Amino acid sequence: MEIFMIIGLIILTIGLWFWAMIDIAKSRFKNQSLNTVWLLIVLFFPILGSIFYFQFRKKFTTKEPRKFQPNFNRTK
Repeated sequence: MEIFMIIGLIILTIGLWFWAMIDIAKSRFKNQSLNTVWLLIVLFFPILGSIFYFQFRKKFTTKEPRKFQPNFNRTK
């Protein structure tokens, strides 16, 4: 019974770690260097880094729409 609990915790930890890494890659940070800093924190400290990232990400990310809006309806 204990082995199943340990395996479950390991799977949850790995899932949280991957979820944090994917979210860091998709997020738009106010300062671009914060992307690299958070990625390194989560890589070197998987459990605590992921928990801290999800707690503090709203302070460091922006909700502004992207500025790149191409016009595909050009006529020659």
